[in-house]
Amino acid sequence: MDIRTHIKKPTLLLDKNKCTKNIENMIDRAKRCNLSLRPHFKTHQSAGVSEWFRELGVDKITVSSLEMAQYFADNKWDDITVAMPVNLREMDVIDELAGKIKLNILVESAESLHHLEAELNNKVNAFIKVDTGYNRTGIAAEDTESIQNLLNYIKASTRVEFKGFLAHSGHNYKAADADEIHKNHKKAVLDLNELKDVFRSQYPELEVSLGDTPACSISDEFFGIDEIRPGNFAFYDMMQFVG
Repeated sequence: MDIRTHIKKPTLLLDKNKCTKNIENMIDRAKRCNLSLRPHFKTHQSAGVSEWFRELGVDKITVSSLEMAQYFADNKWDDITVAMPVNLREMDVIDELAGKIKLNILVESAESLHHLEAELNNKVNAFIKVDTGYNRTGIAAEDTESIQNLLNYIKASTRVEFKGFLAHSGHNYKAADADEIHKNHKKAVLDLNELKDVFRSQYPELEVSLGDTPACSISDEFFGIDEIRPGNFAFYDMMQFVG
């Protein structure tokens, strides 16, 4: 029976074989480049699709909101990075999640750190969000003074543990061609490595997390990067096409 003949309204159809092949390919690329893979689940936001990842050995994920984190925590994902800066009005949700799972959040201001310290009962891990060219959120990679100020606040905190630096090259989705993607990616990797060099003496175990499907799909150059967070690769919609 062809299910398409029974569709009467807009319906999402997924080819599981194609999707799992895409997932396997990204897992293989991460292994080949000695990277940890923390896929972004904002593309599918589905417990069912998430099981395709789990079946292939993925055990940590990225989401784009605390609501999404709650949803996947309820579906037995217990190592989650929320890849959007802290919302000061959701401290209660952060605290609840931090008490149940390994929760990583993003900070980019002293104000956020003050609220986390004052309002959390449970410890949370924090990445400092770094801007490597997307110009949407984060501290400019070259602004080491501001980053050091944040690290000073984190050092004094009893609730926040420094995890490392996190960046997202979202501008790769507007790249004209593969060469531009490689150029953007090379800059991001260089910026993050320079930060790692500056702060490694203070935090020898700091992690560097970088993620976008275009660069993660075509690049093998990830020196100094510890983790990648692509998301759209599971489906490869038309946004991924580079002419």
